[in-house]
Amino acid sequence: MKFCSECASPVSLSIPAGDNRPRYVCTNASCATIHYQNPKMVLGSIPVWERGGELQVLLCKRAIEPRYGYWTLPAGFMENNETTSQAAIRETQEEAGANIKLGKLFTLLNVAHVHQVHMFYLAELIDLDFAPGEESLEVQLFTETEIPWDELAFPTIRTTLELFFADRVKIREGGSYGFHTQDINRNMRSDIEPA
Repeated sequence: MKFCSECASPVSLSIPAGDNRPRYVCTNASCATIHYQNPKMVLGSIPVWERGGELQVLLCKRAIEPRYGYWTLPAGFMENNETTSQAAIRETQEEAGANIKLGKLFTLLNVAHVHQVHMFYLAELIDLDFAPGEESLEVQLFTETEIPWDELAFPTIRTTLELFFADRVKIREGGSYGFHTQDINRNMRSDIEPA
């Protein structure tokens, strides 16, 4: 950030009185606005189709950077004036053209090194009427063994899918889906070591 959004004066990075971390502060003494920057929320779903005992998960192949051409669950940034569940439904419709019945929140993943929190809801596909949106090259249903594990776009997607299929084993043994929270500290590219 270089300029104040209130008065257009330059800003400087400093610790305001009564605070404990650096913030962008307007250098104009008559303005002195403190600009707080907060993490972005990424919302998505785990859309599944189950028939005849076979469960499939709907994934989208990204048509945008970062990670163009890699597979992801339908997800994106939450907008103002919407709830987390509304954001998950909207992103699923925008990226996969899919109609879903949203279930409970399944994962909450802190991705502090990129200032994000990712949340994924369980979801059931209402029908098989889905198609790629503008941000997807294609959308496809995968069984667990068919998922392109080495071509997943982000660690949050891999983590969510691993937790999902681990819970499916518990369900077969009489258990239920849990709620999972983790801190993700690895970069999205497997060839880059975490900082």
